[in-house]
Amino acid sequence: MAERKFYEDLLAKGEGVLRLTPTWVPRPFNRPGKRLRLHQDDLYGFGMKRGAIVERWLSSITKVETEGGGEHEGMSFVNVDDNPDHTVLFLDVIEALGADLIGQALIDKYGTWPMYSKLYDYNEPLFHHVHHGEEACAKVGVAPKHEHYFFPRQYNNHLGTRPTTFFGFDPSVTKEEVKARLAMHEQADTRILELSRAFQVQLGTGWFTPAGVVHAPGSLCTYEPQWNSDVMAMWENVVGSGEVFGYDQLCGYLPPGKERDLDAIMDVADWEMNTLPNYRETFFRPPLPADSGDGYKQDWICYGNDFVAAKELTVQPGRTVTIQDAAAYGCLVAEGHGKLGAFDCESPTLIRFGQMTADEFFVSNAKAKSGVVVQNLSKYEPLVILKHFGPDCGMPAAKNSAGSR
Repeated sequence: MAERKFYEDLLAKGEGVLRLTPTWVPRPFNRPGKRLRLHQDDLYGFGMKRGAIVERWLSSITKVETEGGGEHEGMSFVNVDDNPDHTVLFLDVIEALGADLIGQALIDKYGTWPMYSKLYDYNEPLFHHVHHGEEACAKVGVAPKHEHYFFPRQYNNHLGTRPTTFFGFDPSVTKEEVKARLAMHEQADTRILELSRAFQVQLGTGWFTPAGVVHAPGSLCTYEPQWNSDVMAMWENVVGSGEVFGYDQLCGYLPPGKERDLDAIMDVADWEMNTLPNYRETFFRPPLPADSGDGYKQDWICYGNDFVAAKELTVQPGRTVTIQDAAAYGCLVAEGHGKLGAFDCESPTLIRFGQMTADEFFVSNAKAKSGVVVQNLSKYEPLVILKHFGPDCGMPAAKNSAGSR
């Protein structure tokens, strides 16, 4: 790790903004939706054994939990100059600069940058799975994974094979029914989705999914701000695409000796949230206006919880605006080209594995508050930027929200 002055100079050179390099993540399951703008020849850039690249992680200090992952897999890097080989670990920058980068509030409460975002891109629906609730995580010393979905139009030229997402279980379903299905995990297809409920996904909207809610995401390319964690358990043993998952995937992250305890497996989920009668009313998140002005508008697209938030900034063609925010944030240019502070920015059409891009940045707390100058250099196309925040950004509450502790 370099001296603090190196990182101070790096941030100063970017006038309070860091440029990040693409962080690709392979998974050994499902099929790629081919919407991440990664060249099709590079979908297996980590090797066939690791599986296809189906995710891109953003502003991340979290390591991938998938077996075979490298030392820093899933963790973001900051580009020092225009040479793609000249990078430093984003985590090192945070540890060196602390509050000067992410703000005192996050340092005081969490000691670090507490969230990351991702684009995940699966052509088939994902398995019914759960990220353990806070109490279950505390038993094994891991962090809960609260997450928020948003479905950007710019990354969904097709919707995959099943653009519906399952959340929890129908309110009429009992714990005993679910437990009986899980007990069959090694004998037969549990068909657990028969007990769930699904919603057709609407582009340009989102859902907050607290840790403890069992869910099977649909086949859209999804922008997903989330808490720093990668823990989960798979509650579906045979997925519609034909994939089969073993018992070891069901009993992950349990205290030693509890792997065969179905009650312990069930307890990682929050039964009340999973069976809420008004689930959509509680967790669906349509965009909310944040602010607007001459040549731009900004909407809250992830909000109504105590953990993660996001905004969608749209700058009209040929316009230059100064945008102020309440806290540090990472961001992704989803459409168009122009300038973001001192940097050229553009949404790429096609990316080669290992190639630099100009679509991902991190804005320091001080720069966010003083204002970033954003310029749209196109004559015709809007410049659209997705911005992900921690909980210190002043996000609005949601009607009937159950996303707060």
